[in-house]
Amino acid sequence: MDNRHSTGDTARVPRVSFVSLGCPKALVDSERIITRLRAEGYELARSHAGADLAVVNTCGFLDSAQAESLAAIGQALNENGKVIVTGCMGAEPEKISARYPGVLAITGPQQYESVVAAVHRALPPRHDPFLDLLPPEGIKLTPRHYAYLKISEGCNNRCSFCIIPKLRGDLVSRPAADVLREAERLIAAGVKELLVISQDTSAYGTDVKYAASAWKGREVRAKFLDLARALGELGAWVRLHYVYPYPHVDEVIPLMAEGKVLPYLDVPFQHAAPAVLRRMKRPAAQEKTLQRIARWREICPDLTIRSTFIVGFPGESEEDFRLLLDWLDEAELDRVGCFRYEPVAGALANELATAVPDAVKEERWHRFMGRPRPRGAPAATRRRSTALSTLRAAARCGRARSRRCGSNAPANTTCMARWWGFEPLAAHLHWDCGC
Repeated sequence: MDNRHSTGDTARVPRVSFVSLGCPKALVDSERIITRLRAEGYELARSHAGADLAVVNTCGFLDSAQAESLAAIGQALNENGKVIVTGCMGAEPEKISARYPGVLAITGPQQYESVVAAVHRALPPRHDPFLDLLPPEGIKLTPRHYAYLKISEGCNNRCSFCIIPKLRGDLVSRPAADVLREAERLIAAGVKELLVISQDTSAYGTDVKYAASAWKGREVRAKFLDLARALGELGAWVRLHYVYPYPHVDEVIPLMAEGKVLPYLDVPFQHAAPAVLRRMKRPAAQEKTLQRIARWREICPDLTIRSTFIVGFPGESEEDFRLLLDWLDEAELDRVGCFRYEPVAGALANELATAVPDAVKEERWHRFMGRPRPRGAPAATRRRSTALSTLRAAARCGRARSRRCGSNAPANTTCMARWWGFEPLAAHLHWDCGC
């Protein structure tokens, strides 16, 4: 007899397994759900088989992501039998119920209360006021030295390749004071780096007309610059992700030059050919973008710029692709990634132009990823080689007596590991910064 879901034993603590798929925004959603469940006395199980029910937070951005989500749901059903589904794919519940009619409940993204209510129906909480104690920062799914700080939900952009607004709705910004209070709790718990995220970080506050909120005796506007400045006063590293290259981003660069926030920008440029950008419904003035990047580096020579691009977008010609490669040579970005275009059901891009053959996408992807770095690499890139050498030396030194860098590593060595993006190397060298 299968009694893994039995609740006859009143002393047994209810256990929930959790799978979180997709982007950092979805990870934050998972953290909020788990925090609520832990506050109510639920335990987290390391496997579906050892849990009373399973929760799967899905991603629905790409067809391949949907396939991964459906596979995760199927695995949870096979190993447990009781499954609640949430996340972006939950915005199209018919895709899930058609494949797995036996799931207990399906909710969309950001519907925390609905997820918790579904858990309550399937597995009522067992409250114990002496055991249900939580840290004030809640439950985090990241290593203890950094945390994602989500400042808004949704997006007002209508990029032709993206269905995020359909899944997560329009932009909804959090009050600046709420963001700052969460940041302060995280720092008090030992977090050293705040990774600021949203769907469009530089659009923060536009939906509420930059409304101010009270924070420690002063008013802080819900505006990209004001929030970055206030976060920079809290004593942690502040790293800005998903920043669109709007003109007002220029105002944040001096904060980087002053050391208030990390000299790092994650900017999703996506492409450089004007014709492709117009079809993407993205800003197409790439010459102005090059000029803006140059100005940023004049103000903050240490600036590191990371970006991602799409090759094989419908209608992309060989000339368009060569324009992209030429633009990259001029921009001299520090870190880049590349995706092969993947059609997403419901995306306008699928109807705009002739699809690029998969073989051509693959060939262009390899050319993109295999392109030699330009000779005149940015100063920030050149300095990373020094940081890398220091990190290796610190790792060798640290392993001699301790796996923690605090007692052995040179000053600022830990900063270099995450500042320059060498976390994977640090892990490979068994070098834990402990900060």
